[in-house]
Amino acid sequence: MLDAAGLRVMRAIADEGTFTAAAQSLGYTQPAVSQMVRRLEERTGTVLVERAGRTVRLTEAGGLLADHARIILAALDRAETEISAIAGLRSGRVRLAAFPSSSASLVPRALAKLHRDHPTITVQFSEAEPPESLAALRAGTVDLAVAFSYEGTDPGRGEDDLNGLEVIDVLIDKVMLVLPRDHPLAAQEDINLADLAADTWIAGCPRCRGHLLSLARRAGFEPEVTFETEDYVAVLGLVAAGLGVALVPEMILRSVSHPDVITRPVSPPSQRVVQVVTTPDLKRVPAVAVTLEALCASARELKKA
Repeated sequence: MLDAAGLRVMRAIADEGTFTAAAQSLGYTQPAVSQMVRRLEERTGTVLVERAGRTVRLTEAGGLLADHARIILAALDRAETEISAIAGLRSGRVRLAAFPSSSASLVPRALAKLHRDHPTITVQFSEAEPPESLAALRAGTVDLAVAFSYEGTDPGRGEDDLNGLEVIDVLIDKVMLVLPRDHPLAAQEDINLADLAADTWIAGCPRCRGHLLSLARRAGFEPEVTFETEDYVAVLGLVAAGLGVALVPEMILRSVSHPDVITRPVSPPSQRVVQVVTTPDLKRVPAVAVTLEALCASARELKKA
């Protein structure tokens, strides 16, 4: 098997013309260069260097190997330079997937901080709901996934779906009840979910719909879900038009509002946990680590807001 050290020797011999000069250019001894050439000849099964007095001449095979050595060593040098840049945070690419409602609040703050602190890091961003974002993480198409889970669930499809993944809880996001401004219970500050058993409901993403069904069943009723949409601007518009009531996470209400709806805490209280998911190995990559920290910092800012 050929190695980089042997290739460097062949290139140096081609450039310098003698073993002694090649050894000096590489910082080796002349016997060490001679030994490395003999080893290369044993591995290739042919003569690479023809000695002519004090000088040496490459054979056809030796010249071919020296030519390839230039190309291979140049590629290795470029790879070392690029890897050093990534390790030193002078460059790097991070692939981030996040659920849609986080892309209006948590993610923009994080990316702005990352751009300020590490402007040479590139982030490729896409939207995906959990557990699809976790599937992309496992498939190697993303490096970080911003996900969420409701009480009694996890961001994947079950406990086995999290094996080998690292889940970092970054934010507790309260779930609020959204009502039309003229709803009969609008004047109440704290509304029991059971009091809305006769109302029609507007549901969000599949995971949010599942959470609504779970809460309602624990409260003793089966909710009548009339509309389903993952667009929370549309959810608020439907509520404002008097077409139903909805449960909406507080993170969404920070960036989306409507003058004809009111928000109230729901009883019993409900919340979801916003999480960042990666793998232990990816977490050690410098660009991924600083992106994770930017997401955590963004979450801390949202807690204070």
